[in-house]
Parts: sequence; structure tokens; C-alpha cells
Amino acid sequence: MDALMKLALTGLLSLLAVSAAPVASAQTYEEYEAEEQGEKPKTTRAVREIVKGTYAKTNVGASLYLGQYSQFIRPGTSIALAVGQDFMDTETMSMAWEASFFQGINNGTDYEEQAAAGCFTNGTCIQGDLRTYTLVGIYEVSFYPSRRVGIGLRAGGGMLFSPLLMNEKYYAQEVVGDTSSGAWQGQRPSVHDQPHPVVLGGPTLEYYTKLSHFSAGIDADIFYAVGFDLGLSATGTLKYTF
Repeated sequence: MDALMKLALTGLLSLLAVSAAPVASAQTYEEYEAEEQGEKPKTTRAVREIVKGTYAKTNVGASLYLGQYSQFIRPGTSIALAVGQDFMDTETMSMAWEASFFQGINNGTDYEEQAAAGCFTNGTCIQGDLRTYTLVGIYEVSFYPSRRVGIGLRAGGGMLFSPLLMNEKYYAQEVVGDTSSGAWQGQRPSVHDQPHPVVLGGPTLEYYTKLSHFSAGIDADIFYAVGFDLGLSATGTLKYTF
């Protein structure tokens, strides 16, 4: 029994000794060099445990139109793929450039219902179901109130395309060319025939996960396409930094 008590006491003392030992922490190069020279390092670098640099990002969310097409085009889906790079990074602020390709998918009102609402008199006729393709360059600046959370603003510009989805012959003859009450009285909108310069901007929120190469966030953009419409998109993001 005495032998067991001594063994238990020895184990307990060993455990206490290990628990009381100081916790090791990684040294920076500056700290190691100062220690080798018998000096006290002047500064200690903070570690953010996140990766910055070249990245790929995907966006998925919703979009809607706020201007002339808002009565005919319903809220829909916005998805995007992007590549970019953080070209400036400090503990409290970062800047990045980004090239993004957005696709918008929206359902809309039938052309006869648009005609009944007088779309051909006020220039708001547009094919019912809509697809938009937007290529933009974006500049972003973010600030970090905490180690893993970034709050920023982004702005950019590019081109928006909205190709005609209907059969061209049917569109020209039945939708535009027909002069009956259910058609557009020969008024063909140019919205599907040419690209539209677009500008966008809005806030962004980003959270850097403990998987250091991954972050998730939210982008909210107001966009305006010349000759098209004013719109809003809000998308969730997932980013991988290489």
C-alpha cells in the first residue's frame, strides 16, 4: 500500500510540474536574432492567422431591378465567379483588385401583358424572362475591427450584356412587328441589341475562418447600366486565397 501511495504521489508531483511549466510560443525572426545577440527585442509582431494574396471567389444570391423595368422583371438570382489579389495588407487595413463575371437570372411579365400596360409608349418593353452577363473590374478597401472580421467598401465598372432569348424571327414578327393591341406596335427596344456600360458599388463584410485560406462574407452592390436599368444585388461569398 505504501508503495502505491508513493507512486501516486510521484505521479501527482510530475503532473503539477508539467502543468506549471511555461507555455511555449513561436518566435519571430527578429526575436530570435535579438536573443542570439543578448538583446531584448524592441517589438513583437502580432499574428492574424489569415492568408492574403491572390484569390478566387464565388458569389451566390439575389438581385432585383429598381427602375423602369421593376414593374415587369421579378427579383431573381445573381451568381458570380471572380479572381483578385490583395495588393496591400496591414493589421488594420487592406486593399484589393478584383475581376468578376456576374450572371443574372430573372423571370418577367409576358410581352402581351407589357403591351397592355403601355410599355411601347414609355420605352420600357423588354423580353419577359431575362439573362444578363456582366464583366466588371472592382477596387476594394477593407478595415479590420477585429482579427478575423473585415468591413469594407467596393466600387467598379464594366459592361453588361442582355442577349435576346427569343427566336429572332418570332420576336421581330410577332412581338415587335405586329400592330395588334397585344404587341409592341413596331417599337423595338435596343436593350438586347447592344452592350451597356455599368458601374457598381457597395459595402462588403468578410470573415476569415480558422481554415486560414478560406473566408466567407456578404457583398451588397447597387449597380446602374446605361440604357438599361438601376438594380441591387446581395450575395453570399466564399473565397479561397492561394
